Amino acid sequence: MSVTLSSGRAATALRTSARVSAESLVVLAMAAVTLWILGRMWSVVWPLIVALLLTTLTWPVAAFLRRRGWWPALAATVVTVLFLVVAAGIMALIAVPVASQSGELVDGVVQGIQQLREWAAGPPLNIGDDQLTGAFDAAMDRLQNSVGSAVSTVATGVGTVFNGLVTAVLALFLMFFFLKDGPRFLPWLARQLPGRFATDVPAVAVRGWETLGAFVRSQAFVGLLDAVFIGLGLWIVGVPLVLPLAVLTFVSAFVPIVGALFAGLVAVLIALVSNGLTDALIVLAIIIVVQQLEGNVFQPMIQSRGLGLHAAVILLAVTLGASLAGVVGSLLAVPAAALVAVVWNYLRDQLSEPPQAPEPADPLPAAPTPS
Repeated sequence: MSVTLSSGRAATALRTSARVSAESLVVLAMAAVTLWILGRMWSVVWPLIVALLLTTLTWPVAAFLRRRGWWPALAATVVTVLFLVVAAGIMALIAVPVASQSGELVDGVVQGIQQLREWAAGPPLNIGDDQLTGAFDAAMDRLQNSVGSAVSTVATGVGTVFNGLVTAVLALFLMFFFLKDGPRFLPWLARQLPGRFATDVPAVAVRGWETLGAFVRSQAFVGLLDAVFIGLGLWIVGVPLVLPLAVLTFVSAFVPIVGALFAGLVAVLIALVSNGLTDALIVLAIIIVVQQLEGNVFQPMIQSRGLGLHAAVILLAVTLGASLAGVVGSLLAVPAAALVAVVWNYLRDQLSEPPQAPEPADPLPAAPTPS
């Protein structure tokens, strides 16, 4: 039996599809314009994002002090100073033991290079000293030929460090003001917005704030798991500087991809120069296993529970963020996806029709009374 579609229904379906496509294109265009504006304002947006993340981390302490009757300015000052002290203590905990054993590390590096040369000269590689010397000379020639690019790279690195310091200082000041005046922001914002926006925007902001707090807490918990398991593995193998390496692992967990690679490289290098190649390979295996469990099991499970996102969504968000904006994109991908989910859920709740109450059933007829 053939089914024919009337021309009227076909035209209606095409008009509906065209309208939906046009609306989708408008939304995509608005999103592209928004991202372009954010890119042009990135020197201000990035410190603001860092300050918000730091505020979610330090706000519980400030809220505790405010509940005890402390003035907002005093509570914000104490928490900011305490944060600086803790950050400086973490840096000292990492730097001081490494600096005190720097001589041993340098000697170990020299010995490690010599061991690698001896291993390369033996079977199965059988690389002679003349080949190693030729490779070294070729590397030096290439380095000398690229002095100009090296100088420009150093200048770029210096500029990056300077911009990082400016971002850190600006984010610290913004964090202080957020801790001091944060609770007054939403009432002020509600007074500035017209109509229903005065209710909707603060409600979405509250949900977004809770989502950012969940992200920071889950990331800190994942970093703690990494630090505990990797530190335990380093202690069992007998690698020195276990505590500084564990602290470095915890701190670097807040910087995805590059942070884990950097902390793992430092741990393997120290194991190589202090314990030898075998222990370095064992440490490398421990770090790979822990980071694979963290990246593919622990982090998606913990963040999906705290952020209300499926683990697959988190993995896809991190992949997309890294492909679009590198390390910064991978860092912001999960909270950005969670905030998009917050806005979508709020819009869905507001646009959905409230459930209608069932109509009361007709009463049953009264039973006849016996005469």
